[in-house]
Amino acid sequence: MKRTTVRALLLAALCLTGTAGQAHEFSFARLVYDVSGHDDWPRWRADWPEAETHFSRGLDRLTALDVAPEGVLVRMNSEDVFDYPWLYAVEVGSLRLSEQETRQLRQYLLRGGFLMVDDFHGQYEWQQFEQVMLRVFPDRSIEEISADSEPFHVLYDLAEREQIPGIRALMNGRTWEKGGRFPHWRGIADDAGRVMVAINFNQDIGDAWEHADDVRYPALLTTQAYRLGVNYVVYAMTH
Repeated sequence: MKRTTVRALLLAALCLTGTAGQAHEFSFARLVYDVSGHDDWPRWRADWPEAETHFSRGLDRLTALDVAPEGVLVRMNSEDVFDYPWLYAVEVGSLRLSEQETRQLRQYLLRGGFLMVDDFHGQYEWQQFEQVMLRVFPDRSIEEISADSEPFHVLYDLAEREQIPGIRALMNGRTWEKGGRFPHWRGIADDAGRVMVAINFNQDIGDAWEHADDVRYPALLTTQAYRLGVNYVVYAMTH
């Protein structure tokens, strides 16, 4: 089936679900977690709540989804997480999950949930995050998402992408931080090949959302960040 046909069918499906009479089909759900080590700043709060407020407005405008105007905060030890098919986690170089939260995240993902990971940089933070995910899925590998993979084409064609930096890095004339010079789009898939975890490494998509109304942040990068986020949401809602 041609990609344009697939996209048209997905959009039609979203239009139909919008008539179901629910208050809102989609809410931006952010993962609240305990931090590792001696870091007492709640790193899950990065870009909150502006990132979800701005992105949710854009998602509502750019798709047929009925989007809640405000985001929600969710802990992995709560059954509420299963109410949200799409979950966002930031600063995951400091992510810590209990054994119960680890089991519940695995169950959430295998039952159809989608996790978007963002805003972490450099080899140390990668190793910290990788250790957590190895506990969640000791039998599944983290792979680069190929340029022709469906999450990059489900609505917008994003075969070519560029690094989305944080605003502080940009103000210092860089697109990278903490030694993470090269962007990666990695993922973990289920047995059917569905991407369950989308990992945006050495990037800060949330900053682009948060500063969408800031003239200091380049509009082209904001546009790409919105399109990538929209694709992830549409993919999560239709797979």
